[in-house]
Amino acid sequence: MEKEKQAGKKQVVDIEEFSKSGKPVPKGQQYLIRVDNQRITLTEYLITGEGILMIAGKNPPTRFQLNLKLRGGIVKRIGLNETVDLSEPGIERFMTIPMDQTEG
Repeated sequence: MEKEKQAGKKQVVDIEEFSKSGKPVPKGQQYLIRVDNQRITLTEYLITGEGILMIAGKNPPTRFQLNLKLRGGIVKRIGLNETVDLSEPGIERFMTIPMDQTEG
């Protein structure tokens, strides 16, 4: 790994695999996340809920709810302006739900 840093290459860290194995996610790498059935590589470990929705092609992001699935089956709703730290332990994947706009 030290040679990779010296060569300027960043390791791609699959956060879902790290979470399932209980290993801590290192900072300063590229991060492979899963949003629904898409796998997306990010270069930063901090991203907003809106940012995740945008890179996943969920436009406009205000029409979607973003949920974070954590290790152990816990699901947490992520707001558009909420920042997610991908290096936090336990993050497995992200799920989106379209929000219906029904007027009565």
